Amino acid sequence: MKKIIGITMGDPAGIGPEISIKAFDKQALYDRCKPLLVGDKSVLDFYLAKHPELKLDVNVIEHPSEGKYTFGTIDLIDMNIVDMATFKVGEVSKVGGDAAFQYVKKVIDLAMAKEIDATVTNPLNKEAMNAAGHHFEGHTEIYAHFTGTDKYTMMLADGNLRVVHVSTHVPLRKACDLATKERVLDVIRIADKACKDLGIENPRVAVAGLNPHCGENGLFGREEIEEINPAVEAAKAEGINAFGSLPADTIFSKANGGMYDIVVAMYHDQGHIPLKLLGFVYDQENQNWKAVQGVNITLNLPIIRTSVDHGTAFDQAGKWTASEASLENAIDYAIRLAQNSK
Repeated sequence: MKKIIGITMGDPAGIGPEISIKAFDKQALYDRCKPLLVGDKSVLDFYLAKHPELKLDVNVIEHPSEGKYTFGTIDLIDMNIVDMATFKVGEVSKVGGDAAFQYVKKVIDLAMAKEIDATVTNPLNKEAMNAAGHHFEGHTEIYAHFTGTDKYTMMLADGNLRVVHVSTHVPLRKACDLATKERVLDVIRIADKACKDLGIENPRVAVAGLNPHCGENGLFGREEIEEINPAVEAAKAEGINAFGSLPADTIFSKANGGMYDIVVAMYHDQGHIPLKLLGFVYDQENQNWKAVQGVNITLNLPIIRTSVDHGTAFDQAGKWTASEASLENAIDYAIRLAQNSK
């Protein structure tokens, strides 16, 4: 049976509406799932009017059970927040921030009520969301708050490379303090389970060091000796196939080559940079992005959440040049997780 996948439109001033329409304009999406968009009809109408070559109808529904889920129709839960007569594409605004937040809150509610099988989020703008009075650091924290989840982490994935994080949206100085044995062990456990949920029977979990060369036996820092390595040993004692700590300057190349199934990174940029180096390809000659792909998954939630691994790209909004590849990858991951969920 096909799974119902709830997809947020993202900040309506960004590229989320555009890449949503492009993704829904493919038969293959409907062959794999029942896609449901949560957003604003006025925004869809705005873009569809600009592109009459797209033969797409918008079917506004109240509940997921009312969807047609047939190619050529975008089933939409209309939050009715944005007035396109006054709304400006490509600009930070309270309206856009509030809309993006409300879309996310709606899919969380639907998933928690088991009316949909998984959620996928398009990008929101943190400045706009906070300006609208919703004080969260990002999607991950919204999901954690409204699902009552204390232990969670972000996983990024592109091809063979999967990365989870001990810390994400905190200052680098604080990130070092958060690399504790307890937290590292929690993330190793979450990483192991995530791989198994994706169908990997005996995941190989590689754990990065915090310091250069994993601290060189304490010469460049003692976090590996006192916190990270003990967490790895504890994970091994639980039967997890964990490795580390391993130098961060080589661990990602090894994982991308197939030596490991997932990497535990100690902080935001340590994990994000290698993923985006692979997934984001800039074409200098044509001065545009040839590829912007990769998937962001929030792990250890009671519901499934995947996301694009890029921002709102206000500078591209409305130009019809944004790629839907990352959104399609996020939907694919959501389907896989929903099919494997028990």
